[in-house]
Amino acid sequence: MKDGIHPKYQETQVSCGCGNTFVTRSTRKELKVDICSACHPFYTGKLKFVDTAGRIEKFQTKFAAGSYASLQSKAKKKK
Repeated sequence: MKDGIHPKYQETQVSCGCGNTFVTRSTRKELKVDICSACHPFYTGKLKFVDTAGRIEKFQTKFAAGSYASLQSKAKKKK
């Protein structure tokens, strides 16, 4: 390997949005993540919606009215 072309590989403090922190190795000093193995549904076995922009509430309010044509049953034409 050539000297001086590779980034420094150092211990890194990783902090999650749930409050969990752990130490690993990376080229960065500090990492901030939204979801980790302590709060990810695959590892915990619990269903959890990761909603950062309010998309779930927006979807529920959008379809709560039921005024969309695709949701309405089609009226049969009389001859």
